[in-house]
Amino acid sequence: MSNVAAFVAAAERADSSLVGTSDKDKAAIAMLAGEAEKLSKDLPALDKKLAPIVYLHGNTPSSADVSLYANLHPSMELPNDFPSLDIDISTLPVPKREAVVPVKKEKKPKAAAEAGAAGGVVEAVSNAMVGATQSAGAAVAAAGASVAAVVESAKEAVVGEATAVTGGVEGKKKEKKEKKEKKEKQPWAAAPAKPEPTGPMPSMIDMRVGKVLDVKKHPEADSLYVEQIDVGEPEPRTVCSGLVKYMSEDDIRGKSIIVISPCEGSSPSPCCSARPPRGERGWGCAVRPSPEGSQPGERIYFEGEKYENATPEPQLNPKKKVFETIQPGFTTLDNLEACWIDPETRSVHKIRTKDGVCKAVSFVGASLS
Repeated sequence: MSNVAAFVAAAERADSSLVGTSDKDKAAIAMLAGEAEKLSKDLPALDKKLAPIVYLHGNTPSSADVSLYANLHPSMELPNDFPSLDIDISTLPVPKREAVVPVKKEKKPKAAAEAGAAGGVVEAVSNAMVGATQSAGAAVAAAGASVAAVVESAKEAVVGEATAVTGGVEGKKKEKKEKKEKKEKQPWAAAPAKPEPTGPMPSMIDMRVGKVLDVKKHPEADSLYVEQIDVGEPEPRTVCSGLVKYMSEDDIRGKSIIVISPCEGSSPSPCCSARPPRGERGWGCAVRPSPEGSQPGERIYFEGEKYENATPEPQLNPKKKVFETIQPGFTTLDNLEACWIDPETRSVHKIRTKDGVCKAVSFVGASLS
């Protein structure tokens, strides 16, 4: 019998449940035990087999697990090579156990310690006064004429010593109090400034004054106009707008309007128009620069220190959704002036040229697009 077989047989004698309880379990365990030597020589295959399970068969150890372990470690000895050693605990002496009581060290309160020190000072002063008085009495017996002078000098010496000692204690208290006040009055570090917003800003949108030179219907789309607009460039820009349902060609031709810079890779610049508020019916109209004398190509900007001097983007990146983010805040006030309302602060920033604020022909609270 090999060492592995002897080891498995010894384990089965020690625990009979390792071979299985039913005939089906016994047959399966015996088959797995026969494959243990083969599995121990192919570690990758063994690792893959054991990955989803704990034991080779069932949910408890079996002879197959013992056989696999013995094949993986062929140098181990049989379990009965080292017989057990029986020890009778009742024959051993019982050790003495004594509870150790911890000694607590009492701390004197700080105020009590200072009071004790002051009491010692007072006692020393009293003893000094008694001694000085006795000395004065002896001096009186020796020379009665100088009694008053001796007593006065002794009194001054004692009072001076007491004042020096008391002054030292009071000086220490005052010094500690000043240090505490300085520590309490130390100002907190200033909070770091909030970073400026880096998202879409209305000042990124490049808006210019444009003058409509010509307008006609789109040949392939009944709802679109094709307009030739002068924006201060060598050649007019061709712009398409969906204003056929809202404005006639004569309403647009020759008028000054707001032209918005296009997105990168998009069609030519759209023009800015006003639509009635939600829930109301009406015709759309173009938002026109004010005053009428605005020149083509003139810059249109938003009021406010943050936006007036900002440089707009030459072309909007469509991935950043700048216009789509800002547009919901475009509206018209009660006096028809066009503006942008900051959704966070609710501050109003009017849309204007250097000469005045842009206005819509009609519609209060309109949506600009």
